[in-house]
Amino acid sequence: MTAVPNVADNVTTGLAPASDLVLLSTEDEQALRDSVRALLASRCTPDRVMAIFDGDDSLRQPLWTALAVDLGLAGLLVPEEAGGAGGSARDAAVVLTELGRVVAPVPFLSHSVVAATALLPSGDRELVAELASGAVTVALLTPLTASAGSFSAAVVGEDIGISGRVPVVAGALEAQLLLVPVRVADGVELHAVEADALGVTVAPVVSLDMTRQVADVALTGVASRVVVGADAGDSAVRRALLVGAALLASEQVGVAERCLEDTVAYLKQRRQFGRVLAGYQALKHRLADLYIEVESARAAAQYAAAAAATDDPDLPVAVEVAQAYCSAVAVHAAEECVQLHGGLGMTWEHPAHLYLKRAKADQLAFGSSGEHLARLAELVGLPPA
Repeated sequence: MTAVPNVADNVTTGLAPASDLVLLSTEDEQALRDSVRALLASRCTPDRVMAIFDGDDSLRQPLWTALAVDLGLAGLLVPEEAGGAGGSARDAAVVLTELGRVVAPVPFLSHSVVAATALLPSGDRELVAELASGAVTVALLTPLTASAGSFSAAVVGEDIGISGRVPVVAGALEAQLLLVPVRVADGVELHAVEADALGVTVAPVVSLDMTRQVADVALTGVASRVVVGADAGDSAVRRALLVGAALLASEQVGVAERCLEDTVAYLKQRRQFGRVLAGYQALKHRLADLYIEVESARAAAQYAAAAAATDDPDLPVAVEVAQAYCSAVAVHAAEECVQLHGGLGMTWEHPAHLYLKRAKADQLAFGSSGEHLARLAELVGLPPA
């Protein structure tokens, strides 16, 4: 097997001023894309991903180890001085686009993006370094459907420990450590809890998309340690959810562009009534419309990632636009992929269903399209009808 080089030294570092917001890809980002795509092409084939729906989970951990440790992507957003790769949200967007293209069953979004962003304000340098190295997989204990605008801490602090229940948590089944937002008198603290600690129950939830595992997590009098104080805990969690939503758009673009590519390739070789299906004008129009949607979604996702990378003041608007649009495009592309593959697309053996399931599940992640549109209206000063 061809070795894939570690890309920790080939990522964009530092934050650019807001006035220097750039949307064009850099050579470093292309090198990162090539490295991730090469690894996924050799290890994350459609047949291995589809096996997950038949109960074969042998792909998950080796693939995550290859990405997190071998490629050094576990701490992509962690500064170099804290033991990470010192990358930006733009770099993470590149990775998520590639993961979306193959529906990779790895907790990159929950660990390297959401949990890492929430943990960065922490003074626990040892824990941050462990997350960055991939030595421990971390998940932020918030529902997958929670957004920066709707977040509310469900766990409370008590004399005997912390207690509460959080449903539909992404990454909890893979995590060895949970970051728990805890409601206290002074605000919201962020606590670290071992996933196998006494009083922690992680119950798997059967979801439409089994490549992104979710679980209901209950805590009863669990011992924990504070990693982010009440003065910064709430803002740390909301920032993590905002960045997660911004970069989820890139994953959705990856799903959409792969569906479009596979559909075009199939129609070019499938013949009906003596001619290839790609020659029919009605199908050409559908694919042309879908191409415009995908490219528009790419622009929205790239802008959201660039705004997150530079902490641009327009980030909230960019996120709402990206999520309101990209989630719908991913679903439409996946639906077209299934339909235009005809009977083949309806079979269990064809990977089209993988993309449809990921797209539909992502449609609810970090808030629905309706929620994002409502918040967008508030941000730009449009009153409700």
